[in-house]
Amino acid sequence: MQSTRTLIDRIFLVIKGLAMGAANKVPGVSGGVVAFVAGFYEEFIFSLQRVNKTAFKLLLRGRFKSFYIYINGKFLSLLFFGMIVSYFSVSKILDYLLKNYELYVWSLFFGMIIGSIYYINKDFKDWTFKSILSLIIGISLGIAISFLDPAKENDNLFFVFFCGIISVSGMTLPGFSGSFILILLGNYILLLVDSVNALYDTFSEIILGDFSFIQNEIRIRLLKVLAMFTLGSVVGLVSFSHVLSYVLKHYKSITTASIIGFIIGSLGVVWPWKKTIFKLENNGEFILDARGEKIITNYERFLPQLETQTYIAIGYIVLGVIVVLALERYGQHTQKAHE
Repeated sequence: MQSTRTLIDRIFLVIKGLAMGAANKVPGVSGGVVAFVAGFYEEFIFSLQRVNKTAFKLLLRGRFKSFYIYINGKFLSLLFFGMIVSYFSVSKILDYLLKNYELYVWSLFFGMIIGSIYYINKDFKDWTFKSILSLIIGISLGIAISFLDPAKENDNLFFVFFCGIISVSGMTLPGFSGSFILILLGNYILLLVDSVNALYDTFSEIILGDFSFIQNEIRIRLLKVLAMFTLGSVVGLVSFSHVLSYVLKHYKSITTASIIGFIIGSLGVVWPWKKTIFKLENNGEFILDARGEKIITNYERFLPQLETQTYIAIGYIVLGVIVVLALERYGQHTQKAHE
C-alpha cells in the first residue's frame, strides 16, 4: 500500500484533499464521493483502519517511523493537509460563491454527482436481488433525509461530540452528506462557520501578539465547541473506517449498490432550482438565530423556466459531469503508471 509517489502525485493528492474538504462543507455533497471517483476511496478506508491497537502500541513505544509507515502516513498526511487548508481557504471561497452564484454552484455539484453515479455504476455488474434491494433502500434513505426539517442549534459539548461522529460520515460514506446532517441537527452554522472562523481569528491574533481572546467568553466557548467537534470527528472517522473496511471486504456488492442509492437520493438535496424556506412567526415575520440570521427550515424545489440563466446552469451541470469524467481518466492513467 505504501508506494513511492512522484511529486505530481503528491500535489494531486493534496488537491484531492482540498476537494474533499470543500465538498464536505457543502450541504448535500459528500467528500466520500470525491474519494470514490478519484480512485482512492478503498486506500483511504483501509489506511484509516490501520489506526488501531497495533498503531497505538508503536506510538507509545516511541517507534514513530514504524507508526507512520504502518498507518500509510504519507498518504493520510497529504490528504488531511489538503482538507485542513480547504477549511481555511477553498471553503471560504465556496461560501462566497454560494452566496453570490448559488444556482451555478449547485448546478456544478449536481452535474458532478450525476457523473459520479455514472462512474460508480459503469463497472458494477453484480445486480442481484440483494444489491437491487440495497439500491432502493439507499435511494429511499437519501430522499427521506433531504426532506427532513432542521432542529435548533445546540452547543452542549456532548451533543457537539455526537455531531462530530455523525458529520464525518460524509468522508467515509459516499452520498451521505455530513454537512447536510449538521443542518438537520441544527449545528451547521455553529460548527462549520462560527467555530472555524473563531479558530482562524484566534490564530491571526496570536500571530500579531494579541492574546485578548482569552478574556472573550464567546470566543473561548466556540473554541471549546470546535475542539469537542474535532474529537468526535476523529473518533467517528476511525470507527466508521473499521466498520466500512469489514463491510467492503465481506459485502462489497451490497455496499456499492447502497452507495449508488445514497448518491442518487442526494440529488434531491443539490437540485439547483430551489427556494430557501425560512422559519416564520405567526405574524409572518422571520425568526432569527443568535447571530441575527434567518433560520432555514428546508428548500422548496421547482422546475426551471427556459431562460438564459437556466441555459447557463445547464452548462454548469455539463461541466460538472466533464470534471468527474476527467478525474476518472486521470485516476486510470495514474493507476496504469504505477503498474
